[in-house]
Amino acid sequence: MIRKKSEAKKEKLLAVAGDVFIEKGFRDATVAEICSRAEANISAVNYHFGSKEAIYQEAWRHSFTESLKTYPLDGDINEASPAEERLRGQLTAMIRRIADENNKDFFIAQMEMINPTGLLQEVMKSELIPIREQTSAVVRELLGPEATEEQVHFCEISIISMCVHPMIMQRIARRTGDKNRPTIIEDITAFADHVVTFALAGINAVRGKGNQP
Repeated sequence: MIRKKSEAKKEKLLAVAGDVFIEKGFRDATVAEICSRAEANISAVNYHFGSKEAIYQEAWRHSFTESLKTYPLDGDINEASPAEERLRGQLTAMIRRIADENNKDFFIAQMEMINPTGLLQEVMKSELIPIREQTSAVVRELLGPEATEEQVHFCEISIISMCVHPMIMQRIARRTGDKNRPTIIEDITAFADHVVTFALAGINAVRGKGNQP
């Protein structure tokens, strides 16, 4: 029972810390405020995590892990499915994950980009590299055996950018409540379908260019 209460308190601290870091960034966030909002003793952060820096890293990792539970990387597409369908599953899951206002990892990362601390560099790299490798593997398969690593890399970053940038801008507009910023995407499903169609057309164009004499 004691252990369950301790784990529950740790989970609450992580959830609250995510909110505080989103609102204030790492430097302006305080351990005292995190503990106060979590209704925990002021020493709780040090007890469970060791430091403000550590809970910052773990808050991002926790938010990221929770978002993947709702939106699995493969989009629930069987690994035996054609590459086109696997790419569709990956990109649709990514877009829906970014669009979900309950997911905090993107906003924590955004605050880190605005006022860098370097504290998330390694933890983000360890979590995000496998995602990019998964997407790159499907892109490489679609491009065919003649594709160069540069072609694979350029296609992968182009596709990821199509998924991330519009949804981040939309979330910023919604969070700031700026009525002068029109909603960029009304229909998430339609947008995801468009991105996949556009990505496949681009891959086919690159592949066709590579096959020219």
